[in-house]
Amino acid sequence: MPSPAAVAVRGLFQRRIAGDEALLGLAALRFRQAGMGAELYADAPEDLERVLRFVPPSGVLPTVHLDRRLDVLTIDGRETVSAFARRFAGRVAGLVVHDRPAMAERLDATALALRAIGERSGEHGPMIFLEFAGGLAPPRFVDLAAMIADEPRASVCVDVGHVGIRQARLAISEALGSAGAPALWDPDLARVIDPIVAATSSALPAVTDLIDALGAIDKPVHVHLHDGHPLTPGLADHLSFLSRVPIPFEHEGRYALSPLYGPGGLATILSHAQRMRAQPSYTLEIHQVEGRLALQDARPMFAHWVDLTNAERMNYWLSVLAENHLLASTLLSDPVLADVLADPVLADPVLSDPVLVDGPPVAPR
Repeated sequence: MPSPAAVAVRGLFQRRIAGDEALLGLAALRFRQAGMGAELYADAPEDLERVLRFVPPSGVLPTVHLDRRLDVLTIDGRETVSAFARRFAGRVAGLVVHDRPAMAERLDATALALRAIGERSGEHGPMIFLEFAGGLAPPRFVDLAAMIADEPRASVCVDVGHVGIRQARLAISEALGSAGAPALWDPDLARVIDPIVAATSSALPAVTDLIDALGAIDKPVHVHLHDGHPLTPGLADHLSFLSRVPIPFEHEGRYALSPLYGPGGLATILSHAQRMRAQPSYTLEIHQVEGRLALQDARPMFAHWVDLTNAERMNYWLSVLAENHLLASTLLSDPVLADVLADPVLADPVLSDPVLVDGPPVAPR
Protein backbone atom coordinates (compact mmCIF):
# COMPACT_ATOMS: atom_id res chain seq x y z
CA MET A 1 0.00 0.00 0.00
CA PRO A 2 1.39 3.46 -0.95
CA SER A 3 2.33 6.03 1.64
CA PRO A 4 -0.83 8.03 2.47
CA ALA A 5 1.18 11.17 3.15
CA ALA A 6 1.99 11.46 -0.56
CA VAL A 7 -1.64 11.32 -1.77
CA ALA A 8 -3.06 14.50 -3.28
CA VAL A 9 -6.75 15.41 -3.38
CA ARG A 10 -8.06 17.60 -6.17
CA GLY A 11 -11.11 19.86 -6.05
CA LEU A 12 -13.51 21.08 -8.69
CA PHE A 13 -12.08 24.25 -10.24
CA GLN A 14 -14.55 26.29 -12.26
CA ARG A 15 -16.60 29.47 -12.39
CA ARG A 16 -19.93 28.04 -11.23
CA ILE A 17 -21.58 31.39 -10.62
CA ALA A 18 -22.24 34.25 -13.04
CA GLY A 19 -19.54 36.90 -13.14
CA ASP A 20 -16.26 37.85 -14.76
CA GLU A 21 -12.82 36.25 -14.50
CA ALA A 22 -12.29 37.70 -11.04
CA LEU A 23 -14.21 34.64 -9.85
CA LEU A 24 -11.54 32.39 -11.37
CA GLY A 25 -8.92 34.54 -9.68
CA LEU A 26 -10.74 33.95 -6.39
CA ALA A 27 -10.74 30.19 -7.08
CA ALA A 28 -7.01 30.31 -7.78
CA LEU A 29 -6.39 32.11 -4.47
CA ARG A 30 -8.44 29.65 -2.41
CA PHE A 31 -6.95 26.59 -4.14
CA ARG A 32 -3.44 27.94 -3.55
CA GLN A 33 -4.22 28.60 0.11
CA ALA A 34 -5.61 25.07 0.55
CA GLY A 35 -2.80 23.39 -1.39
CA MET A 36 -5.48 21.75 -3.52
CA GLY A 37 -5.03 20.32 -6.99
CA ALA A 38 -7.68 20.97 -9.64
CA GLU A 39 -10.19 19.16 -11.79
CA LEU A 40 -11.81 21.24 -14.52
CA TYR A 41 -14.90 20.87 -16.70
CA ALA A 42 -14.39 21.53 -20.40
CA ASP A 43 -16.62 21.03 -23.44
CA ALA A 44 -14.10 22.35 -25.96
CA PRO A 45 -10.29 22.77 -26.03
CA GLU A 46 -10.67 26.55 -26.05
CA ASP A 47 -12.69 26.37 -22.81
CA LEU A 48 -9.91 24.40 -21.18
CA GLU A 49 -7.19 26.76 -22.39
CA ARG A 50 -9.08 29.71 -20.95
CA VAL A 51 -9.48 28.21 -17.47
CA LEU A 52 -6.13 26.39 -17.25
CA ARG A 53 -4.24 29.67 -17.07
CA PHE A 54 -5.90 30.39 -13.72
CA VAL A 55 -5.05 27.05 -12.10
CA PRO A 56 -2.25 27.56 -9.57
CA PRO A 57 0.69 25.12 -9.53
CA SER A 58 0.29 22.19 -7.16
CA GLY A 59 1.84 18.79 -6.59
CA VAL A 60 -0.33 17.21 -9.30
CA LEU A 61 -1.38 18.14 -12.82
CA PRO A 62 -5.07 18.93 -13.29
CA THR A 63 -7.60 16.37 -14.42
CA VAL A 64 -10.38 17.34 -16.84
CA HIS A 65 -13.99 16.22 -16.96
CA LEU A 66 -15.12 16.33 -20.59
CA ASP A 67 -18.62 16.92 -21.98
CA ARG A 68 -21.04 14.35 -20.53
CA ARG A 69 -22.59 13.90 -23.96
CA LEU A 70 -19.40 12.45 -25.43
CA ASP A 71 -19.73 8.81 -26.44
CA VAL A 72 -16.46 6.95 -27.07
CA LEU A 73 -18.40 4.31 -29.01
CA THR A 74 -18.80 6.87 -31.81
CA ILE A 75 -16.05 8.02 -34.16
CA ASP A 76 -16.74 11.67 -33.30
CA GLY A 77 -16.53 10.91 -29.58
CA ARG A 78 -13.20 9.13 -29.90
CA GLU A 79 -11.80 11.87 -32.13
CA THR A 80 -12.81 14.56 -29.64
CA VAL A 81 -11.19 12.79 -26.68
CA SER A 82 -8.06 12.04 -28.72
CA ALA A 83 -7.80 15.68 -29.79
CA PHE A 84 -7.88 16.79 -26.13
CA ALA A 85 -5.28 14.16 -25.24
CA ARG A 86 -2.87 15.29 -27.96
CA ARG A 87 -3.29 19.01 -27.36
CA PHE A 88 -2.93 18.86 -23.57
CA ALA A 89 -0.31 16.14 -23.23
CA GLY A 90 2.04 17.11 -20.42
CA ARG A 91 -0.39 19.70 -19.08
CA VAL A 92 -3.19 17.53 -17.67
CA ALA A 93 -3.01 14.19 -15.89
CA GLY A 94 -6.29 12.66 -17.02
CA LEU A 95 -9.47 13.06 -19.06
CA VAL A 96 -12.79 11.81 -17.67
CA VAL A 97 -15.68 10.69 -19.90
CA HIS A 98 -19.03 9.17 -18.88
CA ASP A 99 -20.18 5.63 -19.54
CA ARG A 100 -23.33 5.13 -21.62
CA PRO A 101 -26.26 2.68 -21.31
CA ALA A 102 -25.43 1.12 -24.71
CA MET A 103 -22.06 0.01 -23.35
CA ALA A 104 -23.71 -2.64 -21.19
CA GLU A 105 -24.27 -4.81 -24.27
CA ARG A 106 -21.12 -3.66 -26.06
CA LEU A 107 -18.30 -4.22 -23.59
CA ASP A 108 -15.92 -5.52 -26.25
CA ALA A 109 -16.49 -2.44 -28.43
CA THR A 110 -16.11 -0.15 -25.41
CA ALA A 111 -12.83 -1.78 -24.44
CA LEU A 112 -11.55 -1.44 -28.01
CA ALA A 113 -12.57 2.24 -28.06
CA LEU A 114 -10.74 2.97 -24.81
CA ARG A 115 -7.68 1.11 -26.04
CA ALA A 116 -7.68 3.09 -29.27
CA ILE A 117 -7.89 6.42 -27.44
CA GLY A 118 -5.24 5.35 -24.94
CA GLU A 119 -2.84 4.30 -27.68
CA ARG A 120 -3.38 7.56 -29.54
CA SER A 121 -2.81 9.48 -26.30
CA GLY A 122 0.83 8.39 -26.44
CA GLU A 123 3.35 7.55 -23.75
CA HIS A 124 3.22 11.04 -22.22
CA GLY A 125 -0.46 11.73 -22.82
CA PRO A 126 -3.14 11.94 -20.12
CA MET A 127 -4.94 8.91 -18.73
CA ILE A 128 -8.42 8.31 -20.14
CA PHE A 129 -10.92 7.49 -17.36
CA LEU A 130 -14.38 6.09 -18.10
CA GLU A 131 -16.63 7.22 -15.26
CA PHE A 132 -19.36 5.17 -13.60
CA ALA A 133 -22.40 7.34 -14.33
CA GLY A 134 -25.09 4.67 -14.24
CA GLY A 135 -24.72 3.34 -17.77
CA LEU A 136 -23.16 0.10 -16.53
CA ALA A 137 -24.08 -2.03 -13.53
CA PRO A 138 -21.14 -2.42 -11.11
CA PRO A 139 -20.27 -6.01 -12.14
CA ARG A 140 -20.15 -5.02 -15.82
CA PHE A 141 -18.07 -1.97 -14.91
CA VAL A 142 -15.53 -4.25 -13.20
CA ASP A 143 -15.56 -6.57 -16.22
CA LEU A 144 -14.74 -3.64 -18.47
CA ALA A 145 -11.88 -2.51 -16.23
CA ALA A 146 -10.42 -6.02 -16.39
CA MET A 147 -10.66 -6.00 -20.19
CA ILE A 148 -8.41 -2.91 -20.39
CA ALA A 149 -6.11 -3.91 -17.55
CA ASP A 150 -3.05 -4.03 -19.82
CA GLU A 151 -3.74 -0.69 -21.58
CA PRO A 152 -1.51 1.81 -19.72
CA ARG A 153 -3.34 5.00 -20.75
CA ALA A 154 -6.96 3.91 -20.15
CA SER A 155 -8.76 3.15 -16.89
CA VAL A 156 -12.01 3.85 -15.03
CA CYS A 157 -13.39 6.46 -12.63
CA VAL A 158 -15.51 5.48 -9.63
CA ASP A 159 -18.00 8.22 -8.81
CA VAL A 160 -19.05 7.37 -5.26
CA GLY A 161 -22.12 9.60 -5.43
CA HIS A 162 -23.44 7.97 -8.61
CA VAL A 163 -22.80 4.47 -7.25
CA GLY A 164 -24.41 5.27 -3.90
CA ILE A 165 -27.50 7.01 -5.25
CA ARG A 166 -28.09 4.15 -7.70
CA GLN A 167 -27.88 1.60 -4.90
CA ALA A 168 -30.06 3.61 -2.49
CA ARG A 169 -32.79 4.09 -5.12
CA LEU A 170 -32.76 0.38 -5.98
CA ALA A 171 -33.10 -0.47 -2.29
CA ILE A 172 -35.96 2.03 -1.86
CA SER A 173 -37.78 0.49 -4.83
CA GLU A 174 -37.36 -2.98 -3.35
CA ALA A 175 -38.66 -1.84 0.04
CA LEU A 176 -41.49 0.45 -1.04
CA GLY A 177 -42.46 -0.83 -4.46
CA SER A 178 -42.98 1.12 -7.67
CA ALA A 179 -44.40 4.14 -5.82
CA GLY A 180 -40.98 4.74 -4.27
CA ALA A 181 -40.33 7.22 -1.50
CA PRO A 182 -42.60 10.18 -0.74
CA ALA A 183 -41.25 13.65 -1.43
CA LEU A 184 -39.05 15.19 1.23
CA TRP A 185 -41.86 17.43 2.52
CA ASP A 186 -44.68 14.87 2.14
CA PRO A 187 -46.43 14.14 5.49
CA ASP A 188 -46.29 10.41 4.62
CA LEU A 189 -42.49 10.43 4.74
CA ALA A 190 -42.42 9.83 8.51
CA ARG A 191 -44.37 6.59 8.02
CA VAL A 192 -41.70 5.04 5.77
CA ILE A 193 -38.56 6.73 7.06
CA ASP A 194 -36.99 3.57 8.51
CA PRO A 195 -36.76 1.66 5.19
CA ILE A 196 -35.49 4.82 3.52
CA VAL A 197 -32.72 5.18 6.11
CA ALA A 198 -31.85 1.50 5.67
CA ALA A 199 -31.73 1.93 1.88
CA THR A 200 -29.47 4.96 2.24
CA SER A 201 -27.16 2.94 4.50
CA SER A 202 -26.77 0.32 1.76
CA ALA A 203 -24.84 2.79 -0.40
CA LEU A 204 -21.52 2.55 1.44
CA PRO A 205 -21.11 -1.25 1.09
CA ALA A 206 -21.96 -0.96 -2.60
CA VAL A 207 -19.15 1.55 -3.08
CA THR A 208 -16.55 -0.34 -1.06
CA ASP A 209 -17.43 -3.62 -2.83
CA LEU A 210 -16.86 -1.92 -6.19
CA ILE A 211 -13.59 -0.37 -5.05
CA ASP A 212 -12.37 -3.71 -3.68
CA ALA A 213 -13.19 -5.49 -6.93
CA LEU A 214 -11.40 -2.86 -9.01
CA GLY A 215 -8.47 -2.79 -6.60
CA ALA A 216 -7.59 -6.38 -7.45
CA ILE A 217 -7.01 -5.47 -11.10
CA ASP A 218 -3.81 -3.49 -10.43
CA LYS A 219 -4.83 -0.41 -12.37
CA PRO A 220 -4.78 3.25 -11.28
CA VAL A 221 -8.39 4.32 -10.78
CA HIS A 222 -9.73 7.87 -10.48
CA VAL A 223 -12.27 8.48 -7.70
CA HIS A 224 -14.85 11.26 -7.64
CA LEU A 225 -15.73 12.05 -4.03
CA HIS A 226 -19.01 13.65 -3.01
CA ASP A 227 -22.00 12.88 -0.84
CA GLY A 228 -25.72 12.78 -1.50
CA HIS A 229 -29.14 11.58 -0.44
CA PRO A 230 -31.86 9.93 -2.56
CA LEU A 231 -34.55 12.27 -1.23
CA THR A 232 -32.74 15.45 -2.25
CA PRO A 233 -34.87 17.26 -4.88
CA GLY A 234 -33.24 17.66 -8.28
CA LEU A 235 -29.62 16.54 -8.35
CA ALA A 236 -29.35 14.05 -5.50
CA ASP A 237 -25.57 14.01 -5.10
CA HIS A 238 -22.51 16.27 -5.41
CA LEU A 239 -23.07 17.36 -1.81
CA SER A 240 -20.55 18.06 0.95
CA PHE A 241 -19.59 15.23 3.31
CA LEU A 242 -20.43 17.70 6.09
CA SER A 243 -24.09 18.03 5.15
CA ARG A 244 -27.43 16.72 6.38
CA VAL A 245 -30.89 16.78 4.82
CA PRO A 246 -33.47 18.75 6.88
CA ILE A 247 -36.85 17.05 7.44
CA PRO A 248 -40.07 18.40 9.05
CA PHE A 249 -40.21 15.81 11.85
CA GLU A 250 -37.91 14.31 14.46
CA HIS A 251 -35.98 11.16 13.64
CA GLU A 252 -33.42 9.62 15.99
CA GLY A 253 -33.21 12.81 18.02
CA ARG A 254 -32.87 15.38 15.25
CA TYR A 255 -34.81 17.04 12.45
CA ALA A 256 -32.40 15.97 9.71
CA LEU A 257 -31.23 12.83 7.90
CA SER A 258 -27.64 11.75 7.50
CA PRO A 259 -26.37 11.61 3.90
CA LEU A 260 -25.07 8.51 2.13
CA TYR A 261 -21.65 8.71 3.77
CA GLY A 262 -20.75 11.62 6.02
CA PRO A 263 -17.19 11.90 7.36
CA GLY A 264 -17.21 8.33 8.65
CA GLY A 265 -18.30 6.95 5.30
CA LEU A 266 -15.64 9.00 3.55
CA ALA A 267 -13.04 7.54 5.92
CA THR A 268 -14.22 4.03 5.01
CA ILE A 269 -14.14 4.77 1.27
CA LEU A 270 -10.61 6.17 1.45
CA SER A 271 -9.44 3.27 3.59
CA HIS A 272 -10.63 0.76 0.99
CA ALA A 273 -9.28 2.83 -1.91
CA GLN A 274 -5.84 3.08 -0.31
CA ARG A 275 -5.72 -0.72 -0.23
CA MET A 276 -6.01 -0.93 -4.02
CA ARG A 277 -2.99 -2.48 -5.73
CA ALA A 278 -2.36 0.72 -7.72
CA GLN A 279 -2.54 4.20 -6.17
CA PRO A 280 -5.87 5.86 -7.00
CA SER A 281 -6.31 9.58 -7.62
CA TYR A 282 -9.06 11.65 -6.00
CA THR A 283 -11.24 14.65 -6.84
CA LEU A 284 -13.82 16.32 -4.60
CA GLU A 285 -16.63 16.90 -7.09
CA ILE A 286 -18.79 18.97 -4.75
CA HIS A 287 -20.94 21.73 -6.21
CA GLN A 288 -24.45 21.49 -4.71
CA VAL A 289 -23.71 24.27 -2.23
CA GLU A 290 -25.45 27.56 -1.58
CA GLY A 291 -24.57 30.34 0.84
CA ARG A 292 -22.52 33.53 1.17
CA LEU A 293 -19.19 34.23 2.83
CA ALA A 294 -17.47 37.61 3.16
CA LEU A 295 -14.46 37.98 0.84
CA GLN A 296 -12.08 39.36 3.46
CA ASP A 297 -8.55 39.04 1.99
CA ALA A 298 -9.97 38.67 -1.54
CA ARG A 299 -11.99 41.92 -1.38
CA PRO A 300 -9.49 43.93 -3.51
CA MET A 301 -9.99 41.48 -6.39
CA PHE A 302 -13.57 42.72 -6.69
CA ALA A 303 -12.98 46.46 -6.37
CA HIS A 304 -14.71 46.91 -9.76
CA TRP A 305 -17.85 45.07 -8.59
CA VAL A 306 -20.82 47.04 -7.22
CA ASP A 307 -22.79 44.00 -6.00
CA LEU A 308 -20.66 41.35 -4.23
CA THR A 309 -23.44 38.75 -3.93
CA ASN A 310 -22.08 36.31 -6.53
CA ALA A 311 -18.50 36.77 -5.36
CA GLU A 312 -19.55 35.88 -1.80
CA ARG A 313 -21.55 32.89 -3.09
CA MET A 314 -18.48 31.67 -4.96
CA ASN A 315 -16.35 32.26 -1.87
CA TYR A 316 -18.73 30.18 0.24
CA TRP A 317 -18.65 27.27 -2.22
CA LEU A 318 -14.84 27.40 -2.25
CA SER A 319 -14.80 27.37 1.56
CA VAL A 320 -16.92 24.19 1.56
CA LEU A 321 -14.52 22.61 -0.93
CA ALA A 322 -11.59 23.60 1.29
CA GLU A 323 -13.25 22.09 4.40
CA ASN A 324 -13.84 18.81 2.59
CA HIS A 325 -10.31 18.88 1.21
CA LEU A 326 -8.94 19.29 4.73
CA LEU A 327 -11.09 16.38 5.91
CA ALA A 328 -10.05 14.05 3.07
CA SER A 329 -6.38 15.03 3.23
CA THR A 330 -6.30 14.50 6.99
CA LEU A 331 -7.87 11.06 6.67
CA LEU A 332 -5.37 10.08 3.98
CA SER A 333 -2.42 11.25 6.02
CA ASP A 334 -3.57 9.67 9.30
CA PRO A 335 -4.85 6.10 8.82
CA VAL A 336 -5.37 5.68 12.57
CA LEU A 337 -7.74 8.64 12.63
CA ALA A 338 -9.47 7.29 9.52
CA ASP A 339 -10.06 3.95 11.25
CA VAL A 340 -11.54 5.69 14.29
CA LEU A 341 -13.80 7.92 12.19
CA ALA A 342 -14.94 4.95 10.09
CA ASP A 343 -16.58 3.52 13.23
CA PRO A 344 -20.36 3.72 12.48
CA VAL A 345 -21.00 5.26 15.89
CA LEU A 346 -18.95 8.29 14.86
CA ALA A 347 -19.99 8.40 11.22
CA ASP A 348 -22.65 11.12 11.41
CA PRO A 349 -21.68 14.65 10.30
CA VAL A 350 -22.47 17.85 12.06
CA LEU A 351 -25.15 20.04 10.54
CA SER A 352 -22.73 22.63 9.14
CA ASP A 353 -24.03 22.69 5.57
CA PRO A 354 -27.73 21.78 5.37
CA VAL A 355 -28.96 20.94 1.89
CA LEU A 356 -31.32 23.48 0.35
CA VAL A 357 -34.66 21.82 -0.42
CA ASP A 358 -38.06 22.81 -1.76
CA GLY A 359 -39.64 23.72 1.53
CA PRO A 360 -39.11 25.85 4.62
CA PRO A 361 -35.81 25.23 6.40
CA VAL A 362 -36.28 23.26 9.59
CA ALA A 363 -33.65 23.52 12.31
CA PRO A 364 -33.04 20.56 14.59
CA ARG A 365 -34.29 21.06 18.15
